Amino acid sequence: MDHQDDYLEIQAVLDALEIIGGKWKFPILFSLCKGKKRFNELESDLKGVSSRALTNALRDLEMNGLVSREVFPTVPMKVEYSLTDYGFQLEPVIESIRNWGKEHRKRVIGKTL
Repeated sequence: MDHQDDYLEIQAVLDALEIIGGKWKFPILFSLCKGKKRFNELESDLKGVSSRALTNALRDLEMNGLVSREVFPTVPMKVEYSLTDYGFQLEPVIESIRNWGKEHRKRVIGKTL
């Protein structure tokens, strides 16, 4: 591989991190791998996330086609978030990162979850 190929490969990684990077996007995707969630359910899953941070991350994920937002015409209004087919393509990546994180915790911190 030459330097141009290296650059393109690194750029692909940077592109992916631009979309799924940040403190809350990956945990949101992980939570949604388990099924549709309402905003409050996501907030409950993601201890410590502010409403504003969750809203912004969900908007970014929706804008990039990874998350779908469905509004139901009920009173009060019901909104559910789910992964799109495109978002579900990340499921093996999310699972691999989760497994690595568990091993890292055990190895470095000495605790298991």
